[in-house]
Amino acid sequence: MRLRSLTTFLCDAYRTNWVLVKLETEDGLHGWGEATLEYKEHAVEQAMLVLEESLRGRDLGAIQAWWQDAYRDAYWRGGAVLTSALSAIEMALWDLKGKALGVPVFELFGGHARDDIPCYANGWFAGARTPEEFADKAVEAAEWGYRAIKWDPYGSAFRSLSSAELSASMRVVEAVASAVEGRAELIIEAHGRFELPTAERIAHALEGLDVLWLEEPLIPGNLANYARLKERTTTPLSLGERLYTRWDFREVFETGCADYVQPDVSHAGGIWETRMIGALAELWQTGFAPHNPSGPVANAATLQLAACTPNFSYLETMATDVPWRSEVAVEQSVITHGVARVSTAPGLGVEIDEAALARHPYVRHDLRHYTGALTEIRPDNATARHEESTV
Repeated sequence: MRLRSLTTFLCDAYRTNWVLVKLETEDGLHGWGEATLEYKEHAVEQAMLVLEESLRGRDLGAIQAWWQDAYRDAYWRGGAVLTSALSAIEMALWDLKGKALGVPVFELFGGHARDDIPCYANGWFAGARTPEEFADKAVEAAEWGYRAIKWDPYGSAFRSLSSAELSASMRVVEAVASAVEGRAELIIEAHGRFELPTAERIAHALEGLDVLWLEEPLIPGNLANYARLKERTTTPLSLGERLYTRWDFREVFETGCADYVQPDVSHAGGIWETRMIGALAELWQTGFAPHNPSGPVANAATLQLAACTPNFSYLETMATDVPWRSEVAVEQSVITHGVARVSTAPGLGVEIDEAALARHPYVRHDLRHYTGALTEIRPDNATARHEESTV
């Protein structure tokens, strides 16, 4: 297979913009990849266009040879922009290869270890402000069948929390815990924004609630502090969405500073690289639950990864999304009562409508942490899509 064209697309997705890439071959095949990088969409788009030249004249089926050359020769290696661009192109190459051979991507990674993937919900809390409203939303998510629910109860706090703020957040957590007790586990998100003393107070406050994990409680950049925090609390800790490639994750495993790792297939270097991180997690007996809050192609790639990774824990799923997602993407993977069925269609199992993408062009979105006042778009058929529809 030889490259005919590489085309990038940006699509408004309300809180961010999906960044997609389409590779077309000289013999008429095409493959899709995703590099959604919140608030740096144009940077990663340009990085993919820079990488296009490295694909020219190559056998597109030799995926690892291309990836190693592209990564080795990059003096800008590391960080989210390069590895996200690599991830998207690598993803599209696997989609191409699966289509060329007539098999789903997981077959190219040794076949499936499972057909059904347990899901947890993100975005289920849209519009909630009070503990009672969060509890009601949580019950609705549990009724959709989700095995766990994740949210950030810490408003717009940064670095520290006052006693009053911590108490207010715990009232929300305790209300949700009581509402879904025995039906769904709790995942508490902190978006990587607290210093160690505050993270320790948060972790201790959560200890009696048996949460599944506390996600990214510390400001990024100091894994030694995660090791310190882990020694001081029984609350399980997770991290990884801001780490890239197996080289970044090496220190996590060697220091034992996390109970779960969360690489993102659209940022960490692609499907193969994330699968290797999963293998390291299996070796170190660490939970493996990839970050997956982005668009339809990244979701399809994460599902293929889930199918072929024995120690895959949970699939992150956006419980609410833009109503035009189903216009843009034809997704073969089905979520029924909180369980995702992996597509067996050739490639990744997702197709994108370019005309629909054009109807939702790039819109600038500024980074804002959840404050309790955010109302996210929810499709009119949200309940139905969590029972018997494609996601």
